[in-house]
Amino acid sequence: MALIVQKYGGTSVGDVDRIKNVAARIKARCDEGHRLAVVVSARSGVTNELIARAKTIMPFPDDREMDMLLAVGEQETIALTAMALHALGVPAVSYTGGQAGIFTDKMHTKAKIKKINARPLQQDLNAGKVVIVAGFQGINDDGHITTLGRGGSDLTAIAIAAAIKADLCEIYTDVDGVYTADPRLVKDARKLAEISYDEMLELASLGSKVMQSRSVEFAKKYGVVFEVRSSFNQNPGTIVKEEVAYMEKVVVRGVALDKNQAKVVVNNLVDKPGSAAKIFKTLADANVNVDMIVQNVGRGGVANLTFTVGRDEARKAEHALKPVLAELGGGEVTVWENVAKLSVVGVGMKTHAGVAAHLFQALASHKINIEMISTSEIKISVIIDEKRGEEATRAAHTAFALDKM
Repeated sequence: MALIVQKYGGTSVGDVDRIKNVAARIKARCDEGHRLAVVVSARSGVTNELIARAKTIMPFPDDREMDMLLAVGEQETIALTAMALHALGVPAVSYTGGQAGIFTDKMHTKAKIKKINARPLQQDLNAGKVVIVAGFQGINDDGHITTLGRGGSDLTAIAIAAAIKADLCEIYTDVDGVYTADPRLVKDARKLAEISYDEMLELASLGSKVMQSRSVEFAKKYGVVFEVRSSFNQNPGTIVKEEVAYMEKVVVRGVALDKNQAKVVVNNLVDKPGSAAKIFKTLADANVNVDMIVQNVGRGGVANLTFTVGRDEARKAEHALKPVLAELGGGEVTVWENVAKLSVVGVGMKTHAGVAAHLFQALASHKINIEMISTSEIKISVIIDEKRGEEATRAAHTAFALDKM
């Protein structure tokens, strides 16, 4: 008998029929003699709808109140899932994040988990109940509801698996594993049987919608091996695990395209010590995550600074920077939302030369211009015109022969 954590995403619980399907899958595991803790997301589209409602009231809602609002989505789903299990004769109990003992820091909308008091979950599991936990949310030391950021239900599942020392962690979604590229963009994309934490982490942070990057970080830190698989079939998924030696034989493991990108250009920034520090301190205080950064050599006392942020945070960044530039003595902010980030990832890059040249040549052969470049030990990312993003993804996928893996 195994102790299993399962996580079901918003598409998997998108309506009552799908919730009933999830309940049937859970019952089948229970009938095999396993104990289950289940994490569920809000129904697909609910979180976006709640955000849209808030922004009709004010463009920049208070973060605490947004957490209070967004937590509603998961609370609906946990209750409905528990009811669906009751209808099948399976004892089950639902928990909010706070009730499940998930304690976070005080950062609203992007909270980090500090600790989990799993005692209440353990008691119900030992009593033979299925515990249904609201993903994406926790509680801080002041008793306020917090949320973990988009995709936070993945993090909830991994964290609970670590806390209760689960034997298995299964991440159910609307795709049946991790592919060499988005199969909706690349028809020859292939499913990977397994992938390393580091490769999965890069793909997750670079636009792959399969997993939230922080959840992969957490899994690596605590050694939680997990499987990404579909809730709509019984096919085996992709195992995410620690890197092993043979993984380096594959130079590039996958290609990711992130269209949720915006390029922010600060022109005529006063070129003096502390200007960049002031810019990025302001963005950090505004809770804006910055990705790629390029600054040119200053001339005539001014410089240009370019960086990328998530498209949904671009206007927030612009709004935060305008008063700071006035304080610094000048500068203009321009936002470009017609860009995308293309990335190639693979632990094999550590031991193989020429990967960047191969990627750049593939893009050049399609006359696709590169606007920004960023690299790490196992990935290369470029900013390109969003209109050419899908074409660039297919070109890179073919160039590294990922269709033949």
